[in-house]
Amino acid sequence: MKTKAVRIYGKGDLRLEDFELPPIKDDEILVKVVSDSICMSSYKAAKQGSDHKRVPNDIAENPTIVGHEFCGEIVEVGNKWQSDFNEGEKFSIQPAFNYKGSLEAPGYSFRFCGGDSTYCIIPHEAMETGSLLKFDSDTYFFGSLAEPMSCIVGAFHASYHTTQGSYVHEMGIVEGGNMAILAGVGPMGLGAIDYALHCDRKPGMIVVTDIDDARLKRAESIFTADVAKAARVKLHFVNTRAEGSEAKLMEMTGGHGFDDVLIMAPVKPVIEQGDRILARDGCLNFFAGPTDTTFSANFNFYNVHYGATHIVGTSGGNTDDMKESLDMMSNGLINPTTMITHVGGLDSVVETTLHLPEIPGGKKLIYTHISMPLTAINDFEELGKTDEFFKVLAEMVAKTNGLWNAEAEAYLLSHQKQG
Repeated sequence: MKTKAVRIYGKGDLRLEDFELPPIKDDEILVKVVSDSICMSSYKAAKQGSDHKRVPNDIAENPTIVGHEFCGEIVEVGNKWQSDFNEGEKFSIQPAFNYKGSLEAPGYSFRFCGGDSTYCIIPHEAMETGSLLKFDSDTYFFGSLAEPMSCIVGAFHASYHTTQGSYVHEMGIVEGGNMAILAGVGPMGLGAIDYALHCDRKPGMIVVTDIDDARLKRAESIFTADVAKAARVKLHFVNTRAEGSEAKLMEMTGGHGFDDVLIMAPVKPVIEQGDRILARDGCLNFFAGPTDTTFSANFNFYNVHYGATHIVGTSGGNTDDMKESLDMMSNGLINPTTMITHVGGLDSVVETTLHLPEIPGGKKLIYTHISMPLTAINDFEELGKTDEFFKVLAEMVAKTNGLWNAEAEAYLLSHQKQG
């Protein structure tokens, strides 16, 4: 079968190409990819090439398909899996297979499996590790956002606290405690706010910080006082650019400090501020992965010794985290569309991936069977003054406070030019 996909050949060398997929083996599954959201991890892989831990050394001769936050439909099932999967079923995928300790993952390591494609082949590792997940929904974009949400879920589960006088670690954030989400109004920060408000182990207070008033106001317009009240959580948004903001953060906790601090950007001053506002037995979760392999920041080891403060880092979630994300979406408990600020077609992937840090906003959602420049949802209304297609999309997203939705997705898939 022919596919069109974006493949990596080396550092900064991404190419959109048509090529033939081989026939599937008995232990493989052929899928039609419909949507993929572009992750900063894909940008890092594109920049690092084979220096990236998940990217093979021979990509110049055997390029791999990029994209790992994808969703679609099953087209053909190999004999081994015909009692488990059926043609026509929707799927989502947990790319961190962890197959026998290997780092191989779709979007990095496989020649014929990745999200920025029209069709691809799911390798046996996915099914053997339970990483190919059936997905029953009227949308595709939820399936693409399940992977980034699973990273957030995993971070909350990986945080831990100690029990005074024993060596037992209690996993998870402090229920009813104080949580700070620093640099927290980017796409993953918004997901973290949503999960913190609606998970079964909630903090009592969440303080979200950033230095951009516009981004803070957008987050506050999504997670309103009424939303926080319904969740029975105190929610505050603070611009930490102002002098004295750190003292203000501590005052908000009555001087106790924060039991859990999530660092959503790999910025040295942000990490060091997170360290300073930790409560006794506070856990700092370094969520945002840096591209610099020598990246470091100061950490107060006096407080480590006498205040039992500690740090944890997570990179991705596991399959259980993915299932939790999908279940919470299906039950309407979380709405990760807050992450999405742009949509585009497969022909926009190369430039978007290579320049991702330079493009403002949140998640860039790609529909792989259409041709469309990457377009900000906020620009739909202006574009709609001269283009009926964008006029209709603008009207559709206006119904959901400017957020991408199932109606808009269905309209785009049925009316946009096929790629």
